[in-house]
Amino acid sequence: MSKAVKSKKKSTAPGKKLRVACIGAGGIAAAHMSEYAKMKDVEIVGLADPMLEPMHQKAKDFNIPLENCFADYEEMLKKLAPDAVSVCSPNYAHAPNTIAALRAGVHVIVEKPMAMNAVEAQKMIDAAKKYGRKLIIGFQWRFDGRSSFLRQAANDGVFGNILYAKVQALRRRGIPNWGVFGRKELQGGGPMIDIGVHSLEMCHYVMGSPRPVAAVGNCFTYLGNKPSDTNCSWPGWDWKTYSVEDLAVGMIRFENGAMLNIEASFAAHIEKDVFNFSIHGDKGGCQFEPTMLFTDAHKHMLNMTPSFIGNSNWGGVWVGKMRNFVEHCLYDVPTIAPAEHGLMSQKMLDAVYESASKGGREVAIK
Repeated sequence: MSKAVKSKKKSTAPGKKLRVACIGAGGIAAAHMSEYAKMKDVEIVGLADPMLEPMHQKAKDFNIPLENCFADYEEMLKKLAPDAVSVCSPNYAHAPNTIAALRAGVHVIVEKPMAMNAVEAQKMIDAAKKYGRKLIIGFQWRFDGRSSFLRQAANDGVFGNILYAKVQALRRRGIPNWGVFGRKELQGGGPMIDIGVHSLEMCHYVMGSPRPVAAVGNCFTYLGNKPSDTNCSWPGWDWKTYSVEDLAVGMIRFENGAMLNIEASFAAHIEKDVFNFSIHGDKGGCQFEPTMLFTDAHKHMLNMTPSFIGNSNWGGVWVGKMRNFVEHCLYDVPTIAPAEHGLMSQKMLDAVYESASKGGREVAIK
């Protein structure tokens, strides 16, 4: 919910600290808590994770009393009554964790992707409205200075009418060898839903978040489900349980007539990893990395590069992401990562996967 909503249960008025907790105590939770720990108007009050040993280590790292660590997140919500939570669990748990927190009167930032599918994402939005709490999605790349610059250029009409966009999140050999990233039943998919969602939502944001209406796509698995002796930076993934795609491609059509092509891979025979997007309009275009604008002026074709862009690094985007959530909860500062945008991203992902399951036939997005 991007607008402030008055709660029937608790107030997070200016002058008090935001009491936050994390559901899930893995690496992403550590990234959340590292930012919370720097903020004077935030107090980290607890953790919930069924894996006790890593949770207790995180508690030690962030000075959280062990009695505030729970295997059951529902028990944590009841006993600690935090003002807000970071949902940092695996994808399959995003919806139940988020809905339980909202029902308990707690604001939520949930990591990407929003859920396993759009049906779950809609239920999360419905719960936020029903219980009068705020729900935002962990789309940190929107807080990258490059995204902000390109969004401003779009708002200023540099591109004119946006006609086409190309999105890439490609790893040459980057199958995660930890967690459950290779298990479709727990993640919902592979690189498309895991890393493709980042470049997709960032590009969609710069485009002005047009409503998607249809998609086609396909998925291919050819490396991850087999043993490999190829040297790479992430060796030894669990190929026996690997049930997601190595490569996914899709084409999405929007209500305004624009088209977007997306490519995402954990393992592909390419020169190097790519994380990028480009936008083509009738007056100009752009690319994310290296950040450039392309247009015509003074009877010439111009490539324009900004001399300085702030927050264009991993640490910077996390500062913006977490600070925005805190200020959204405490001070009603607007968010640029509302749940409604998470739902649109989820619908696009769902449609590409559904099209792939139907042999590449076009799927309508409602």
